Amino acid sequence: MNAFFAELGERFAAVARRQGAAIAPPELDPELAEELLALARAVAHGRERRFAPLATFLAGVSVERLRGARPDATDADVADIVRAVREALDREPPADGSEGEVGEPAGPGG
Repeated sequence: MNAFFAELGERFAAVARRQGAAIAPPELDPELAEELLALARAVAHGRERRFAPLATFLAGVSVERLRGARPDATDADVADIVRAVREALDREPPADGSEGEVGEPAGPGG
């Protein structure tokens, strides 16, 4: 996506090597990057700001599981999945601020 993310990917790969795991430096597809940023924005504005990084982490875990289950999945397929989740969040009413700690349900009915 840009030099910062390329360098960050190299750092993750280097640390993994030091831990005994040879991994390719992760790359960030521009379309997927835009969807992840939109997801973070939707969570930050519709739920709670501090949940945005965790939401993008969960998206990343889901992406890797998708790629494991469907090795033929393209970057566009992956971006579509993140987009679908983000669009569903966008349709929900904003949270009323009743969220508790991470992992707790959001107030009544949540």
